Formats: sequence, structure tokens, C-alpha cells
Amino acid sequence: MTGYGEGRYQSDTLTVSIELRALNNRYLKVSVRAGEPYNLLESEFEKVIRRSIRRGTVQVNMRLERQYAPQDYRINVVALRSYLRQLQTVDEELGLRSSAAGLISPVLALPGVVPEPGGTGFDVGAEWPLIENVLEKAVEKLQAMRQEEGRAMAQEFLRLRDEIANHLTRIRDRAPQVADLYRDRLLDRVRKLVSELDIQIDRSDLIKEVSIYAERSDIAEEVVRLASHLDQFQEIMNEAESPGRKLEFLTQEMFREANTIGSKASDVEISRHVVEIKGTLEKIRELVQNVE
Repeated sequence: MTGYGEGRYQSDTLTVSIELRALNNRYLKVSVRAGEPYNLLESEFEKVIRRSIRRGTVQVNMRLERQYAPQDYRINVVALRSYLRQLQTVDEELGLRSSAAGLISPVLALPGVVPEPGGTGFDVGAEWPLIENVLEKAVEKLQAMRQEEGRAMAQEFLRLRDEIANHLTRIRDRAPQVADLYRDRLLDRVRKLVSELDIQIDRSDLIKEVSIYAERSDIAEEVVRLASHLDQFQEIMNEAESPGRKLEFLTQEMFREANTIGSKASDVEISRHVVEIKGTLEKIRELVQNVE
């Protein structure tokens, strides 16, 4: 399911903000965007997210800003002197006679002269508990939004389930008539043959043929199983722990029963209802892949 969550921490010297965006995916995939060296914490981010989320593509965007004190900004005097000496040597060789003061400004922009504050590196391990706390807040908000979407999805599941149940009721009402209709069509053909060809047909043969057809086209078991699956579907939806996989498997089973009903019934009206059931099941299959 889709969703958005954010967490934030701010002090006089440090600001940490984390944004999470979740997109639909059958599996869990976590991608982290963070500056160095915090991008190395991707596995730790995933561990935290896996505690609450089992499906979806989760995009993590972390921003960390530091407020430095004036004493944190220092010039690397050794590097500055080295650059100036080298430039003065070249200046003398070429006879340019540049002043040292004029060289200082461009030299300050050279690598290593004015390093970034804290350039010696940060203790990522020591800062992780703080980052983890911000991440957990973002996950909590993300889950709240996903749960709201989940409630709306549950209503859609129930509506689609009721659609299937309605078509199944029509099939159940129609099924007993299939053998009778076949018998009537068979008798009409027999009467036509008898009148045209003047032949005799044993009545027991007709009864046997109708019985074979009735047995071959009997869909009572499939109808009962599909109805049972619909009841199970609603029960699994109410489970608190990870119903997504179970719903996905049950949807496949319902497809199997619907296909069998359509192939065995050999009736236009029942086939029409089967087509509608399969179309609705396809909608359920697409939605259920987003359920944890």
C-alpha cells in the first residue's frame, strides 16, 4: 500500500529529518538516500522498517544538517604555506613578481587549505540511536496512513466478494436446470430422427445419456467450495497478522474453482456468470498483492 511518513529531530547543533514514501510492491524493497557516511547505514534502516512493514517499495530520504561554531572553521596553515611556497617559486622562475598577499585569496580555494568542519569524520555508530528514533517516528506515521488506506481497501474487498457471491447464487439457481435443458434438447433431436428416419430408440438409452451428461456437468462441489472460499476470504481479512499471502493463495484457489465450473457446466448463462466472477477475481488479485 502507498503512504508517506516523516520524522524530525532538531537541537542547537544538529537537525535530522527522515521522509518515507511507500509504493505498492509484492515484496519489500528499501532504498536509502543519505549523504556520506550515513548511506552506509542502509542495512540498519531496512532492519527497522522490516519490524513493521513486509510489502512495498519504501524510499528513505534522510537529511542531516549541522550548526558549527566559529572555532570549528580552521585554516590548514601547513597546506597554505606549502601552496604559497610552490607558487612563489614558480613566480620567481617566470619573473612574474606577484605579491604573496595577492596569492592568498586563490590559494584558500585549493583542496585541503580550508577543510569542511568536522572533516575528520563523525562517529556514525554513536549517532545511530538518534537516527533510529527519528526513523521509527517516520515509520509510525507511514503505517498510520497505510492503515487508513487498508481500511478503504477492506471495504473494496468486501464489495468485490459480494459481487462474486451474487453471481455464485445465480449459478447455484441455474445449475439444476442444465440437465433438464439438455434432456429436452436431446428428446427434440430424437423425435426429429424418429419422424424422419422411422427408427426406434430405446428409452433406457436416453435415460443413460442424460444421466451421464448430468454427472459430467455436475458443479455442486465446485459451487460449495467456491462459497466456502468466499467465507474464508472474509475471515482471513480480519486476521491481525499478515493476511496478504493467505488471501493471495485463496484467490488462486477461487480462480481454479471458477474455471472448473465454467468448463463443466457447458451452459451459456452459467458461463456468463463465470466470466464476471473471473473478472472480479482479477481485480482482487491486483489489490491483494498490496496487502501485508
